[in-house]
Amino acid sequence: MELEAPVLTLNSMGETEEGMLLQFDVLADEGENLSYSIAHCDRHWQRDDLEPYEFMTGFEYGNIENIDFSFTTMRPYVHYRQRIPARGAAFRHSGNYVLTVTSDDSGDTLLTRRFWVSEGSVKVDARLARPYDGADILQRQEVDVDLAAIESNPIGINLRQEYEYVMVQQNGRLDNARWLEFSGYDGLKLAYRFRQPNIFDGGNTFRFFDCANMHTPMYNVVRVEEYGGELFAIIRPEEDRSRKHFLSEKTLNGGMKVNVWDRQDKALQADYVWVNISLPMAQPMLDRSIYVVGQLTDWKLDSASRMDYNPEYRAYTKRLLLKQGYYSYQLLCVGRQQQESPTRRLEGDHMETPNIYTVYVYHREPSDRADRLVAVRRVAAGQ
Repeated sequence: MELEAPVLTLNSMGETEEGMLLQFDVLADEGENLSYSIAHCDRHWQRDDLEPYEFMTGFEYGNIENIDFSFTTMRPYVHYRQRIPARGAAFRHSGNYVLTVTSDDSGDTLLTRRFWVSEGSVKVDARLARPYDGADILQRQEVDVDLAAIESNPIGINLRQEYEYVMVQQNGRLDNARWLEFSGYDGLKLAYRFRQPNIFDGGNTFRFFDCANMHTPMYNVVRVEEYGGELFAIIRPEEDRSRKHFLSEKTLNGGMKVNVWDRQDKALQADYVWVNISLPMAQPMLDRSIYVVGQLTDWKLDSASRMDYNPEYRAYTKRLLLKQGYYSYQLLCVGRQQQESPTRRLEGDHMETPNIYTVYVYHREPSDRADRLVAVRRVAAGQ
């Protein structure tokens, strides 16, 4: 599915039958020769020592041959598609993977993407609870995790606390992913509960806009303009929501979905739009930086997502070139003190926020040459 996380699962034979579809655009008039390569990584996303034949059958690289050209768009682009793994190939080792796309002509790296291959050999019980320490219970959420072996699973595993590494990620954010601490046994289960790494700031429901229709402004789009052969969408000015009551809205929790209302083929007929996001503020914050964070900025806190203060407009602004569609995001305010909640200053933190937490369980015994991903489990707050 388009909105699901890129997680594949090994079958009973220890190989994958599932596949994913990589799609991306290059803003150009003509196509070029592009190739991809796949690498296996450890739990910290560093390249490990496994040889390609140890983690895949078939080739871990290839040329991207599915190429189409945009039509009826103001800005031309080339659309590339590639099935991962390719036909005749399969993954045979669980863990973290990185896919890299490079240009055969220039040798430049165009993009990298992370994905996961899981064994599903461990049962994960993940629950949302109020913080165990009793502090800020109206602003924070606690994720407690128990692990249990699945004896019927054909992929054997020796479940011991010194072999397990449990990470929890809130929505798609990279800045606050946590490694949980082992807290004890509950019968035959390994428990990871009631520790500070289990507690997350609740944040708020994601802001969103929809620029699928460039003829009539849609959700949170004030107006659309065409200037110099390019399209512009002006988003409704943002506001500080930290002092407002929590309002539940259904969004994609930082996700995005390409869409166009008046065309048939969204992959080739959706146009690229300059989206203008603004946050009015009388004075800049000298000790903090503000970032537009979500899938639209690849969940990164960098120069591509950082808003700049414009004294003429007395506002923080950010302009992003995006393909037509629906986008959700948050405004994270990151200060010099890393322990400060990035969501509290502009979004506010609420225990009711419908965050989605993903639990990744890695396993490595002394005899293993690489980390194994034995389970992936998602749990949604409010469900």
